[in-house]
Amino acid sequence: MKIISAKQALLPQGWVSDVHVGVGADGRIVSVNYGDSASLKSSDDEVYSVETLLPSPANLHSHAFQRAMAGLTEKRGPDPRDSFWTWRKLMYKFLDQLTPDDIEAITAFVQMEMLEAGYATNVEFHYLHKQPGGAFYDNPAELSERIAAAAELTGVGLTLLPVHYQYGGCDQRPLKGGQQRFSTDLIEFELLWERASEGVKKLPADTVVGVAPHSLRAVSPENLKIIQQIAPSAPFHMHLAEQIQEVEEVQAAWGARPVEWLFDNAAVDARWCLIHCTQLLPHETSALARSGAVAGLCPITESSLGDGIFDGVSYLEQGGRIGIGSDSNIRISLSEELRTLDYSQRLRDHSRAALASAEQSTGRRIFESVAEGGAQAAGRASGRIKIGMWADLIALDGDHPDFIGRQGDALLDTFIFAGDDRMVQDVWSAGRHQVRAGQHIQRDSIVDSYKCVMKKLGGNL
Repeated sequence: MKIISAKQALLPQGWVSDVHVGVGADGRIVSVNYGDSASLKSSDDEVYSVETLLPSPANLHSHAFQRAMAGLTEKRGPDPRDSFWTWRKLMYKFLDQLTPDDIEAITAFVQMEMLEAGYATNVEFHYLHKQPGGAFYDNPAELSERIAAAAELTGVGLTLLPVHYQYGGCDQRPLKGGQQRFSTDLIEFELLWERASEGVKKLPADTVVGVAPHSLRAVSPENLKIIQQIAPSAPFHMHLAEQIQEVEEVQAAWGARPVEWLFDNAAVDARWCLIHCTQLLPHETSALARSGAVAGLCPITESSLGDGIFDGVSYLEQGGRIGIGSDSNIRISLSEELRTLDYSQRLRDHSRAALASAEQSTGRRIFESVAEGGAQAAGRASGRIKIGMWADLIALDGDHPDFIGRQGDALLDTFIFAGDDRMVQDVWSAGRHQVRAGQHIQRDSIVDSYKCVMKKLGGNL
């Protein structure tokens, strides 16, 4: 058995000193003890000592291929009021350049960065299925299997979400240009989902396959109902109410705002994860909080695209569940996502420590919320340091100067609000010790492959 000994650890009951976490060969936590480590281990145990141990959250929303676009979309488009919609045009042009080998290398690089940032799991909202022009590869799940191959290399936990992307808008116009690589009709999607589920079976037992209709504007009401039955207990994710134009389009076509329509026409429950939700009215925020679904928040991407601000203060007060995702992967940083989430609330409300509670500091409340909500959204038994859970764990660097004299909530606040990912020392994903001394164990080879792709793409972007 592996034992991770920590001077302090964040357990479900709070901060505890001198904690010893036993990890079995299957990657699950088999024991959590406190006290003298000498009396808790046998001569056969492998002991690893750390300063501060935390549960590692899932990154609940990612489009891996977009990582290679980072930094290329900061110029104005032809419209002086540049927006999400002009950014999309640039993304579609970029898509035509990518081969399966490119996508695998980019995804491995993304997953490596996620692990080094402190995420143990990549929930991949995967809608890039086809060749340029819209034809399937000989293997319809070719690109899903490339995502899986990247996960096999990086050791990240994977929740794969094959995406059904049917139309270019609520008027059911066909997908054109770069969008054709996303296109699936219902029969194609069912085949794709089956093949993708088969293709990930070589991965470890913590791998999950869920279902993802892209959005209300991209899937018909009929298909939305049908695909809910493909895997009735699996994670079910969908973009919802991200942009003002999207809300207006759905309301004009379907007679209700996106959240209103969805809650009137679907049994939204704890297996659902609704991404963004940055354009909600107060009654919609309340409905989402009551449903048990997870609000999948991507604060860095939502800031980059000018989406809007999710009402985290009201939502959490009503018992709502949240998780964090890196979405466009313009910047992969757990600490910055959490900081941006709270700062957005402060800027809107002219407040400080917006998401703190009477019992918990801002960082503690946000961190625990996203760890548990992300695990729920990933369909993964993780998010807490508890017997039976996957050993998804982060160790922070005890030698970092900013941590001197800091304990408990103050240390976690320092990581989120004064620090960055350089404070992440070790990361385990289902017991796989993939980040050591702040770097992924396969960093050099993964970076070299990514560099080759970027050199090839450089002249065409």
